[in-house]
Amino acid sequence: MTATSDQMIFLAVIVSRFLLPLAIPRYPLPAVVACMLLDAADYQIFNWFTSLPIESLEIYQGYDKSLDIYYLTIAYISTLRNWTNPFAFKLDRFLFFYRLVGVALFELTQLRAILLIFPNTFEYFFIACEAFRLRQDPVKLTKRKLIIIAAFIWIYVKLPQELWIHIIQPNYPDLITDNPWTLLVLAVWSVGIALFAWWLLREKQANRRVSIAADPIPADFVLRAEQRSQIGKSNRFIDVALIEKIALVSLLSIIFAQVLPGVNASNIQIAIGVAALIIINTALSHWLSRRGRGWRSVLQEFVVMTLVNFGLILAADFLLPRFDGLINLRDTLFFVLLLTLNVTLYDWYRQVYVHRLADNG
Repeated sequence: MTATSDQMIFLAVIVSRFLLPLAIPRYPLPAVVACMLLDAADYQIFNWFTSLPIESLEIYQGYDKSLDIYYLTIAYISTLRNWTNPFAFKLDRFLFFYRLVGVALFELTQLRAILLIFPNTFEYFFIACEAFRLRQDPVKLTKRKLIIIAAFIWIYVKLPQELWIHIIQPNYPDLITDNPWTLLVLAVWSVGIALFAWWLLREKQANRRVSIAADPIPADFVLRAEQRSQIGKSNRFIDVALIEKIALVSLLSIIFAQVLPGVNASNIQIAIGVAALIIINTALSHWLSRRGRGWRSVLQEFVVMTLVNFGLILAADFLLPRFDGLINLRDTLFFVLLLTLNVTLYDWYRQVYVHRLADNG
C-alpha cells in the first residue's frame, strides 16, 4: 500500500473521530456507541489497512486520548439539550466531572491507581439512561433507581474493568492458556450485566414509539437573534455558567496538553490562557447580545469563535518569540478547535437547559 493511501486512511480515521461525536446531541445512543466502537477499532484499522510505522502510531496516541475526552464531553453537553429528568442530569454531571478530574490527575502523575479511584462510570450511565429512554419516559426514573444504576455500573462494571486494564494489565495472547478460569469469570460477569440490562429495560411504556433520535428542543424555545439579545441583557457576565465553563475547559486543556505531542506550556500557563480565551469569547457574545445581534445558529457561533480564537493563537505565535516564548502551532490549533467546538455547544445547549428549568420551576 502506498504512503499516500496510508495517510488518507490515517486522516479519515481522525476526521471520523472528530465528526462522529457531532451526531450525539441528535442521536445520542447510536452515536455514542459508534464513537466507542471506532475508538476500539482504530488501531486494528491501521494494522489491517495500512503499513504505518510505529512512530506514526505513537504520535496518534496523544490525539486518540484527546478525541476520547472530546466525544465524552459532547455526550455530557448533549444532556443539557436532551435530558428532562433533573436528578439524572445532576448525577450524570457529577460522574462526568469526577472522571474528568481523575483523568487530569492521572495525566499529571501517571499513577494508574488513580483511574481505579475515578472510573469512567459516566459513559455507561449515559448509555443506560438513553437505552431506558427508548422504552419509557426518562422522567419515570426515580432517584432510587438512578442511584442503583450508577452504583451497579461503578462497582460491578467499571471497577473490575479499570482494575483489569490499568492495574493487572494481563498478557492477552497467553491469558486463556495460562488461566482458563478467566473464561468462567468473564461469563459470570457478562451474565450479571445481561440481567441488569433486563431489569432496566424489561418494561415498555404503552403507546411509546421507539426512536433513536433525541426528543426535539421544546417548541416554545426558539433561539432567534432578538431573543438572544434579551438573554444577554438579563444575565450577569460572571455567573454559574461562566464558572462551570472555565472549570470544564481548564480540565480539558490540562488533559489535552498532557496527551498531545509538542505542548510545552505549564499547567498554570494553560489554565490562564484558556480562561482568557473563554472570557474573551463570553465578552464577545455579551457585546453582540447587547447590540441586539445574537447568534443565528450554532454553526455561525462556532465559525466566528473559531476564527477569533485562531486569530488570537496566530497573534501569540507571532509575538511570543519576541519574549522568548514558543508554542507548537499545529497542535495548539487542533487543541483550540476541539475546545471551541465544546464551548460553542455548551453555550448553545445550556440555554435549552435554563429554559427547561424555568418551565419546570
